[in-house]
Amino acid sequence: MLKLPKQNRYARSVLPGRPDWSWPDGKRLAFYIATNVETFAFGTGVSPDAVVLNAPPTIRNFAWRDYGNRIAFWNLYDLLDEFGIRTSCLVNSLMFDEYPEIIERIQKRGDAIVGHGRTNAETLRGLWEDDERALIAEATETIVAHTGKPPRGWLGPGAAETPVTPDLLKEAGYEYLLDWPCDDQPVWIETRAGRLMSVPYPFELNDMGQILWRQHTARQFSHMVTDQFDELIRQSDDHPVVMCVSLHPYLIGQPFRLAALRQALEHITSHPGFDKVWITNSDDIYDYAKTLESGLIQ
Repeated sequence: MLKLPKQNRYARSVLPGRPDWSWPDGKRLAFYIATNVETFAFGTGVSPDAVVLNAPPTIRNFAWRDYGNRIAFWNLYDLLDEFGIRTSCLVNSLMFDEYPEIIERIQKRGDAIVGHGRTNAETLRGLWEDDERALIAEATETIVAHTGKPPRGWLGPGAAETPVTPDLLKEAGYEYLLDWPCDDQPVWIETRAGRLMSVPYPFELNDMGQILWRQHTARQFSHMVTDQFDELIRQSDDHPVVMCVSLHPYLIGQPFRLAALRQALEHITSHPGFDKVWITNSDDIYDYAKTLESGLIQ
């Protein structure tokens, strides 16, 4: 009989029969926005392109992504300020030196800072264990040096891992990660040094995947956000859920796309079921979920 290779990080669990519980104050849907605050190398390394998929590094695609830090980040965060929405900021550690003004804005807002490697010009794939450990340590130490405290969560550049990434993260002091889009509830991840929590983070509801790779419009992406929200609000009557929207400033922060995002946020905040929603961030989701009675998190 065929035996498929199995993952050994989290337990097998299906939705029917799971225990019921609620978020703080009886809320049923935990909603957060994750912003990917990234920097790239000029003329080399990983280089997403707005026109040609898998294009090599060019002046054009570098400048387009740099627009994200010079202009689009500020557009996006002005909009988020209008709605009073805090975020989880997935921050490349080189951003602390490249664009300290962005870090200052994030810190003034009280947003969660999540480790996101050194730069999105590189990924973890193919690294030897000692090299990956050194990369995680460098990224972490940079954040500590500038903020006075270590990040508690991690998303790898490109959401990429090696077979030992969760082990290295736990050994480096991380408490949760966002790399495993396997559930709409938090999940415990086993490592050789103890458990990490997987906080839901979207592979699908992500402007990179939808707008850049699948070539959907901002209006289509906005409709995906509102459809996801409407369906999860309905489902939350039966079980608690997490909804995250992943945004990249150089994509969604383009002025013509902001109008579509604004419509989605207006839909969410004016929804008749909004009283069931906890507007939060990934740090706070972890803090609450870890206090739940044993067995409630699968």
